[in-house]
Amino acid sequence: MSNINLYTSDSNTSTSYREATLEEILDAARQALSARMRKGTQLDSPKMTANFLISRFGNSEHDIFTLILVDNRHRMIACQDLFRGMIDGASVHPREVVKEALKHNAAAVIFAHNHPSGVAEPSRADELITQRLRD
Repeated sequence: MSNINLYTSDSNTSTSYREATLEEILDAARQALSARMRKGTQLDSPKMTANFLISRFGNSEHDIFTLILVDNRHRMIACQDLFRGMIDGASVHPREVVKEALKHNAAAVIFAHNHPSGVAEPSRADELITQRLRD
């Protein structure tokens, strides 16, 4: 671990600041990353997209299916959480995905969903819905 300490303001201390907790640091990082990812931001690498989605999903306890709509230069048009489920899945309706893509005149879409259970491997259901959406 490094010797870097991060601080936050706190009017309840004599110095008006204190060492930030890990959760405060992560929340600030998520906010900073989300602020950088606005309409028109070019998603030009899988790493950039992954970092954005990690910050967007945070520590969600629910399965969330997210749709990122992009133009022909991979600039973000919109990002929407379309479906929400329980810890082990969300029902995804392809017609709603297509409807949103057409509504925003998207040239391409990125599908993503979190795994609040902590199991990162795609399930058979994940593979089937991905194939169905691709088709």
